Amino acid sequence: MELGYLDLGIIFGFFIITLGIGVLVSKKAGKNSSEFFLSGRNMPWWLLGVSMVATTFAADTPNLVAGIVRKDGIAGNWAWWAFLLTGMLTVFIYARLWRKLGISTDLEFYEIRYKGKAAAFLRGFRAIYLGVFFNIVIMATVCLAGVKIGHTMLGLSAFETLGIASVVTVLYSLLGGLKGVILTDFFQFIIAMVGSIWAAYFIIDLPEIGGMEGLLSHPQVQEKLNFVPRSNDSSEVWLNLLIIPLAVQWWSVWYPGAEPGGGGYIAQRMLAAKDEKHATAATLFFNFAHYALRPWPWIIIALASLVLFPTLADIKAQFPGLNEDLYQHDLAYPAMLTYLPAGLLGLVLASLISAFMSTISTHLNWGSSYVVNDFYKRFIQPKASEKTLVLVGRISTAVMMVLAALLSVVLEEAKFAFDLILTIGAGTGLLFILRWFWKAINPYSEITAMSVSFLVALYFFIADRAYHITYSESTKLLAGVTITTLSWVLVTLLTKSNRFMNPEFQNRAFNHTNNNSLTDISKTDGQISTDGLETRFKNMGIKVLCIFLGSIGIYSALFSLGEYLVGDPTKSLYLGLVFLICLGLIAKFWKKLFD
Repeated sequence: MELGYLDLGIIFGFFIITLGIGVLVSKKAGKNSSEFFLSGRNMPWWLLGVSMVATTFAADTPNLVAGIVRKDGIAGNWAWWAFLLTGMLTVFIYARLWRKLGISTDLEFYEIRYKGKAAAFLRGFRAIYLGVFFNIVIMATVCLAGVKIGHTMLGLSAFETLGIASVVTVLYSLLGGLKGVILTDFFQFIIAMVGSIWAAYFIIDLPEIGGMEGLLSHPQVQEKLNFVPRSNDSSEVWLNLLIIPLAVQWWSVWYPGAEPGGGGYIAQRMLAAKDEKHATAATLFFNFAHYALRPWPWIIIALASLVLFPTLADIKAQFPGLNEDLYQHDLAYPAMLTYLPAGLLGLVLASLISAFMSTISTHLNWGSSYVVNDFYKRFIQPKASEKTLVLVGRISTAVMMVLAALLSVVLEEAKFAFDLILTIGAGTGLLFILRWFWKAINPYSEITAMSVSFLVALYFFIADRAYHITYSESTKLLAGVTITTLSWVLVTLLTKSNRFMNPEFQNRAFNHTNNNSLTDISKTDGQISTDGLETRFKNMGIKVLCIFLGSIGIYSALFSLGEYLVGDPTKSLYLGLVFLICLGLIAKFWKKLFD
């Protein structure tokens, strides 16, 4: 595909604006590590919320959704829609707790919750495990999508695609820190949403598609339109597509952006908020936009791809030259975008580039914050100057980008990477939810959960790749959840002892003294300071009700838009009313959440 001057101008302008934002905030970002990693803790909710959404709008996300829809229909998206329940827990229970801790990264929580060498080891281990190893795997999946988009739409090699996109991303991440990332996220999110919606509108108007009426009446598409499995589907389909995600997956699996109990770059955004209200509102907006606002343009394009490319052979015939293993269903999304006209093509390419860059930049900043704050400063050089910390952060940013690009060449499909990450995190989720409330949980509980879940995932990976023993994804997930959960619970009961509990945290969080507090706990010079009067259980009834209202409301908004698109305005109206009622009730209870 050849780009016209208009397309090239749009893409070039996008790169200039993105780099310009990084340069503008570079001076302030380089002052100290708090500015570089938390933007001075003064970010408003709307900017943080958009940044969260932009980060989860990765270049691989449309590809992932396209692969899911082509294989399992719209109902297949419950594999990630179910994580809304996790998100609502974070919004109404954990967002305020995280912000009130006043820490720099969520890993500092370990030496607030626990004490001794085990707590220190856990913090350092998680810094490398999550910030480097796991983070690189996630970024590699995004790089894989970039490679497929670059080859399909531009005819670029993997080296050329990753070289161009990575250099610009690393540059503005190095310069601007978190503030640069958040500001460019806002700009990139607007570009990405406009591009995806406009592309979907143009594609369904193609003569081969025949508009929404032609799309919905096509035999290949009709069987993919159900929002939940059909009544005549097998029990296995119901189990895999709906029951396991809603009954097991959402609370038991750690997944970036949907961590049970909050964490990762979501926690980083909450910690950067002005206050607890801004942290809570940002996370609520993120969940609405992530689950209800964004998916439908991707789904529409995925359905349209079934008309033009009903099989993988059709995609391969039109786009030869890729490694044989890369011809998977997720390639359908960039394949459909090759039908776009000049101008719109440039905008959509800019939107995909922005999706790539916003996700990579966030993971780079988040991962380097772990390396700097929770490993280098904590264990290597505790008295390092702020300039040194920023420098280490910038070096680790560049190194992680290189490693992620190298790993991406061994991956094959977005859905494979998604399932791999789910398997690695299976069984750890419940621990992250309960550690704020069950005092018996200790560092050995967490070390066991991480180790066992990784070993189970490693077994399935080796069995598949080395011995060609194939297990279904539901079997992998259920086995991982069961084995890992039983292991860490058993270790918790066997090692149950107050010697692992930080005494100040125990007094404030579990003993319910007159000055019970879980607020503004920070570790300075080896001392724990606790100021404030809030308990974790305050207004819990209101919080649980809001979790229920938020879940019902956002699902209603998601399916209201879906019903409208598939031609049922009556259902769409009813679901829209449910959404508005839930939103109104949350607004009514909002002040009580912060009393």
